[in-house]
Amino acid sequence: MLNPAASQPAVEEDHPSRWLGASPLIDLEDPKLRLRVRALTQLYKTDREKALAVYGFVKRLPLTRPMRLRVHTAREVIDLGRGDGSDKATLLVAMLRGAGIPARIRYVLIDGEILRGLTSRVRQAARPLVEMWLHGRWLRTDTYIFDAAYMAAARQRLKEHGWDWGYGIHVNGAMLWDGYDSAFVGAHPTGEDPMVLGDLGAFHDSLQFVKSRAYRGLGSRFSRLLHLNMLSPMLQRGIRRLREERSPTVVRSKRRTS
Repeated sequence: MLNPAASQPAVEEDHPSRWLGASPLIDLEDPKLRLRVRALTQLYKTDREKALAVYGFVKRLPLTRPMRLRVHTAREVIDLGRGDGSDKATLLVAMLRGAGIPARIRYVLIDGEILRGLTSRVRQAARPLVEMWLHGRWLRTDTYIFDAAYMAAARQRLKEHGWDWGYGIHVNGAMLWDGYDSAFVGAHPTGEDPMVLGDLGAFHDSLQFVKSRAYRGLGSRFSRLLHLNMLSPMLQRGIRRLREERSPTVVRSKRRTS
């Protein structure tokens, strides 16, 4: 069990303005990023409305877990049109900051049991939650990670198995974030979630996390990258199979051939 107090960076609790600028993975001057944020938010007046607009865009990007040799910039995630949790977290933070809303990534260590149904070969994993400063406080969510098709399919599969946890979520986990309060796919606030083993701290982007002491405390960066890349094909197949088996097109095809 990690000691949360020992693993959190000293800058974690400073002023929200600390979490508004650019970072190695977040180029706030990138033309495509700026235009996309402007297109999504130009009709909205409140920070909540703007936050929900960019949140919706990122959530709709399909969840994927490809093999990788490095982390992606926010612009690269837009160009790819998909991403894993860390990719989507970096993009969401970038778009929130582009809309003038302080935002950051908080990584937590989760029990690998939450991934059953996809893999049983992960003992622990780091999950990115995005925190944004709204209504005078930090709100937190990880619901942006899972696109709606995946979330609905995973929840249905959990009900069929009679499981509370699996496929990365809780059967009663939140599907959406409403912009007023925090929301979690694990169904519990981070401090009360039995799947959360520790708080790894707050970061500007996923690259800062990978270079942090908290990440090094999880083991060799090379060995973790190798392990995740070896698991990537299995995870990718599981994600694709789960989504496809629950898609309306696939269901209709099965009915026609039965």
